[in-house]
Amino acid sequence: MTTSIHSYEPRLGHGLAHDPFNSIVGPRPIGWISTCGLSGVLNLAPYSFFNAFNYVPPIIGFSSLGYKDTVRNAIETGEFVWNLATQDLAEAMNQTCAHVAPEVDEFALAGLSPLPSDLVRAPRVAQSPVSFECKVSQHMPLRSAQGEELNTWMVFGEVVKVHIDSALLQGGIYDTAAARPILRGGGPSDYFSIGPEQLFRMVRPR
Repeated sequence: MTTSIHSYEPRLGHGLAHDPFNSIVGPRPIGWISTCGLSGVLNLAPYSFFNAFNYVPPIIGFSSLGYKDTVRNAIETGEFVWNLATQDLAEAMNQTCAHVAPEVDEFALAGLSPLPSDLVRAPRVAQSPVSFECKVSQHMPLRSAQGEELNTWMVFGEVVKVHIDSALLQGGIYDTAAARPILRGGGPSDYFSIGPEQLFRMVRPR
């Protein structure tokens, strides 16, 4: 059987209608990050380059293409909050993608309510069923294989407090599907959701 393979070197271009990299590495959880600037202005923005990186202590991180308001606020204050983006909140999350001036409050722009956090200055999204209060543990610009410093910033945060809607805890176990999280799938506008029909189980070999 003959298999046709499309191969390319990213530095020379992909030759396709849309860069496939984001679609291949996906779907990815959304880093819906809220911060509070030194001036007190609130900021809320989604990042598709986001994930969890450590159990104990729990550490999450997001990457920003450019030194944006979220990165500046997180680094200057040493704090941020991650909020779970769900299917019910998809439109509001999308509104917070807008490129607006630093003094614009994305909570108000998207019709969302800020909820005071317990251990950090940055607020939570009141409508989100899960939030992580975080203290910045590391931040750095990424580098190419040749050592070139990129205008892409990685911010890691230690989760210092977790808030979970009790309805999502079934017998003490978090129900991922019940939260209906949305994930970025690449392409110009592709998102995915998780439901019970996607669930399957495997026991790790001992």
